[in-house]
Amino acid sequence: MTDATLNIKANAKAAKRAAVSATTVPASSAGASDVSIPEYKDKNKVRNIVVQIIKQLVVLAIALVMLYPILWMIASSLRKPNEIFTNMGLWVAHPQWKNYVDGWFGLSQPFGRYFLNSLLLVACAIVGNVITCSMAAYAFARLNFKGRPLMFGFMLLMLMIPIHVVIIPQYIIWNSLSMINTYIPLIVPKFLAMDGFFTFLFYQFIRGLPRDLDEAAKIDGAGHWRIYWQILMPLMKPAIGTTAVFTFMWTWNDFFSQLIYLTDPKLYTVPIALRAFIDATSKSSYGPMFAMSVLSMIPLFIVFCFGQKYLVEGIATTGGK
Repeated sequence: MTDATLNIKANAKAAKRAAVSATTVPASSAGASDVSIPEYKDKNKVRNIVVQIIKQLVVLAIALVMLYPILWMIASSLRKPNEIFTNMGLWVAHPQWKNYVDGWFGLSQPFGRYFLNSLLLVACAIVGNVITCSMAAYAFARLNFKGRPLMFGFMLLMLMIPIHVVIIPQYIIWNSLSMINTYIPLIVPKFLAMDGFFTFLFYQFIRGLPRDLDEAAKIDGAGHWRIYWQILMPLMKPAIGTTAVFTFMWTWNDFFSQLIYLTDPKLYTVPIALRAFIDATSKSSYGPMFAMSVLSMIPLFIVFCFGQKYLVEGIATTGGK
């Protein structure tokens, strides 16, 4: 009995030691895993930082490549004529500020006259596009009339026809009306909702507005004009801002149409005036031309900075219903 009891006690102690050793091994391994987790997190964090740095460097390199022509133009506006096309760098050792004076007074009219001409065209184009394109979009989005799908299809077709297809018929019409060498051919089409892009932009925006607003206004006795002008128009600020910014940029940079219709130097706009610095039969003034090109970008930069909010919001809110 005593030997059996001793054996039982010995076996119990051995089993107890085995259980303790079994429980201590996972504990030690768990501790090891706990130590490795922070190390893994640190390595992952470093890897993410390196990836972000590489991405930022790539974006910066692409931005520099895209900005290089503008920076080179600014640098060339301060160089001598014989250094412009022989030096592709951006550093100007001896700035020639005289280029800006020669460019401002180098043509038959002070360059400020061409700025005013362009601003006049831009202002009329913005007013025309905002009013007429929004009215046409309201008709397509809210009114039910015969032939609406067909007319809407023609409006979309205007987006696909390049200006070079219609410029000759338009020139013949305006020439028969003795309107060449005036601003009328450039302004009147803007008041006829000829820019299908902006009509479609307003159309998409109006479709996103609830019709309950129209119904509530009709109950109060409002007609279509009042609904358009007092109810929907204040809600279309993002679309109006987008239209204004795009119209400003496209009209300010328009060269082809203005070259076709304008021949009097007093009526020249900024793009045509810049072209006047280059003469195939005589000496070209590249320094003053680059100087005035730099000045011509300032209005675009200002408009884009102030209109960027409406530009992004207008495009984002017209993407879906």
